[in-house]
Amino acid sequence: MSSLTEKDRPIVQFLLNTGTCPRCVLRFCCVGSQMLYRHPHQDLLKDLQEFLKNSQENEGTVCLDVADPPCKRIRLEHREEGADDVNHNGAILQLPSADSGNTATESSSGKVCNVCLGILQQFCEADFVKKVCQKVNSADYQFTSFVFSVSLPPQLSVRERAAWLGVKQQMRNLGLPLAKDDIVQLKEAYKWIIHPQLSEELGVPADGKSLFEVSVVFTHPETEEECHFLATACPDCFKPAKNKQSVFTRMAVIKALEKIKEEDFLKHFPCPPSSPKNLCDALEIQCNNGAVFVAGRYNKYSRNLPQTPWIIDGERKLESSVEELISEHLMAEFKADSFNFSSSGREDVDVRTLGNGRPFAIELVNPRRIHFTAEEMKRLQQAINDSSDKIRVRDLQLVTREAIGRMKEGEEEKTKTYSALIWTDKAIQREDIAFLDDIKELKLDQKTPLRVLHRRPLAVRCRLIRCTIFAFRSQFHIGIFINYPVFSSYIKEFVHGDFGRTKPNIGALLNRTADILELDVESVDVDWPPTLAD
Repeated sequence: MSSLTEKDRPIVQFLLNTGTCPRCVLRFCCVGSQMLYRHPHQDLLKDLQEFLKNSQENEGTVCLDVADPPCKRIRLEHREEGADDVNHNGAILQLPSADSGNTATESSSGKVCNVCLGILQQFCEADFVKKVCQKVNSADYQFTSFVFSVSLPPQLSVRERAAWLGVKQQMRNLGLPLAKDDIVQLKEAYKWIIHPQLSEELGVPADGKSLFEVSVVFTHPETEEECHFLATACPDCFKPAKNKQSVFTRMAVIKALEKIKEEDFLKHFPCPPSSPKNLCDALEIQCNNGAVFVAGRYNKYSRNLPQTPWIIDGERKLESSVEELISEHLMAEFKADSFNFSSSGREDVDVRTLGNGRPFAIELVNPRRIHFTAEEMKRLQQAINDSSDKIRVRDLQLVTREAIGRMKEGEEEKTKTYSALIWTDKAIQREDIAFLDDIKELKLDQKTPLRVLHRRPLAVRCRLIRCTIFAFRSQFHIGIFINYPVFSSYIKEFVHGDFGRTKPNIGALLNRTADILELDVESVDVDWPPTLAD
């Protein structure tokens, strides 16, 4: 049962008298009733006024509402002894008597709260809730639930500390015990109030595990002015960051408040906090949907198409890529902000990928549309295939983030099969290369190829491969299958030797100069994603 007791009376009266709103008064009294915070502002003022009038006559507990689940609390201070019972200018604060209850009501009714800066006042009203919902609806997202987040001005932690120290001083002056040193978090109280209103307006429930987030960013023009003394007292807590506009972040302020001594705080900040000059400003109302993941397999039929955009020194070399041919359709249908493409390995720009294709996955960031039927995914796959003869996609499907890990796990164990057309400078007969069929496994020592040395560390890698002749086209041209049982290698360098950096190589084995004319990926043996029926 959430309630106020007689021992809460001095706290209630003191905070109301100093310009604190009724909901913040309840927070400082550690009232955990969610329903109580949802009562209209004026009704709460009247209830607290009645409590102040009746508490002296009726000892015991005054019940204000029904029980609610336990709430989170924020610790405002570590227990310290010896702090002076004075405010910032040395004057001992006096607790108003019960007769001054009307003055308390007047102090809290029309002003911006000196603790929450209006968060639990104007920004809990129906007009603001409608403004948030209009923003959400205009963004045209698909969602079945939502999670609400809020970013608060950093100085709210400073004002909460100041208000609590003021309460503690008054209780000491009166010789009353003060066992509590934590209060209901402002964010939690705000969500208690706002969640039911948003749910009703949006027509979906609030769910802490929802992937659709509605967030409000509050700012206040006096943040730096009110937090500046902390930067002087605890300079190590405030370090400039490239992605932060101000050093006075919430975490930096909290860290400084943990370090500063109580007596130093009282010297520099008024306790209780003074009434603010301005109300908070809702700077941003943002929506964000959790990422959606699409997987499939692609074939690449062009020898003039890179897997990803080919850009060197800021200059684009080719007009398109596998990534772009697939993603442009997904981006349009899912209405996403951006995407991240990944695949089980990659092929060079002049290499085709045949067979059952190469597994790939695309993360679509902040998509507006998230629900697709199997039939709609088939139509999307067909649209991709109809748009270009350079690629073809199969098994296009929605997957989870966790499922993508299977593609990467399979990459560690996959086997790949290549077919290569090889040229030699001297004529050869079929019997000259028959020995390749007899080599079950060939061990390679491959130093990082010169062509990738600018982006790969220099190392010697040991690899096992199998080679099988599949065509003898002429005295100068042969075709072979090259199979890598576990780890992939650089095929082109295995053929020509890369100036002796890959040993052995086809040229050395044939005692001729050899080079590769054409290379195809015949199969990538990763059993993912699941095969779909046509």
